[in-house]
Amino acid sequence: MKGLGVRERLSALAVLTAMAAAVLDAGIVNVALPLLAARFDSSPADTILVVTAYQLALVMGLLPSAHLAERFGFRRLFVGGIVLFCGASLLCALAPSLPLLIAARFLQGLGGAAIMALGIALLRAALGTGRLGASISWNALTVALCSAAGPLIGGLILSVASWHWLFLASLPVGAVALLASRALPPVAPTKHSADPASIALYGLAVTLLVVVASSAATHLVASVAAGIAAGACFVLLARRGARQEAPLVPLDLLAVHRFRVSVAASICCFTAQSIGMVALPFYLQMQLTRGPLVTGLVLTTWPVSVAVTSTVATRLLRGLGNSVQCGIGGAILAGGLLLSAVLPTHGRVAHLVAGASICGIGFGLFQLANNRAMFFAAPPERSAAAGGLQSTARLTGQISGTLMMSAIFTASPSAAPTTIGLAAGAVFALAAALLNLWEAGTAGRSAPLREDTAAVPTASCR
Repeated sequence: MKGLGVRERLSALAVLTAMAAAVLDAGIVNVALPLLAARFDSSPADTILVVTAYQLALVMGLLPSAHLAERFGFRRLFVGGIVLFCGASLLCALAPSLPLLIAARFLQGLGGAAIMALGIALLRAALGTGRLGASISWNALTVALCSAAGPLIGGLILSVASWHWLFLASLPVGAVALLASRALPPVAPTKHSADPASIALYGLAVTLLVVVASSAATHLVASVAAGIAAGACFVLLARRGARQEAPLVPLDLLAVHRFRVSVAASICCFTAQSIGMVALPFYLQMQLTRGPLVTGLVLTTWPVSVAVTSTVATRLLRGLGNSVQCGIGGAILAGGLLLSAVLPTHGRVAHLVAGASICGIGFGLFQLANNRAMFFAAPPERSAAAGGLQSTARLTGQISGTLMMSAIFTASPSAAPTTIGLAAGAVFALAAALLNLWEAGTAGRSAPLREDTAAVPTASCR
């Protein structure tokens, strides 16, 4: 962060620490799922709702947060998100039952949605358009590392404290973000009015899609009915949006071909990552009988590989262009997940360490290039909407992966569900790779990243 003044550094600190807390809490509970299942005497499928509720609230809240921020101001909504996130974290720690924990996690996710939707937009306002490329890199690296590092941090916390501290640990981080947010510049709200009807339609559509994903394996008729209803909601949203200058669902951005491909590939990649992060803890703890600390240490090879790849390999490969780099990264991620699924362990974890490391290399290659392609395809005046859609794509993938693992556990409890899940994750990662290679083939070689916007942060944002 060379060349930044005190106010700019504090603004970056506010955004990145709040982002880190929100993203970490999307995955920090994964390693505690077996422990929570035993504590509340619940099945794995029910316990996974602790993760699903948070992810559902994020997906439901991201686009409405970006929409409301354009009306009421970025900083106001961002600070409100931090306050809600911290208050809900305390409720999670105090929850006496699984249903109340799930409800508190939903509230926590709504706070996290406001944080995630506005990160890039606030960094752009605080640091200037000239540092947009660096802002994207800092934000993307924070998200990638925290997404993968959650299980490690959860394992470390559980090795010395009870599960309640998984949520209490967020409070000091939230306090730092809240204090630093005073340095954020005020962004004048637009004259566009809020659209409560579109927000309600969008929330209903997302809820129905979750019903589709969670009931497809056991209640096919209900799943089909929910899918039809969700489709009707999206049709109504599209019709409302066609008459609006700044619609809730940014159809104008989705009309841009490169942006659309980046969104679809991001969904596939994060579906693969989520499957891996849910399947591996169950495999290590329930099949190999390893403890939470060992599980966290095994999974830490994923974020370490992401960090090394993001700071070194992307500089070496940037001349290939975003699409080709994403294709290579997705293919490597698929290989790592497939390796974890098919190699016999014989009670050892070395093969899983190798698989997680390969996954991290592929994930690091893919994610930074895909985020750059997405944001540079969007016009500057739609940065908040682009941020909301980018985070929505990521969380859509994560919640899809979590729900898929829940369905696999339900449908095949005794037929190596973790192996099936990891193989499914490899398919999604390969799909992300093929989407980008197809884009590279149809649109020609994607433009290499410009030197003035491709700075990749290293120690300054770890």
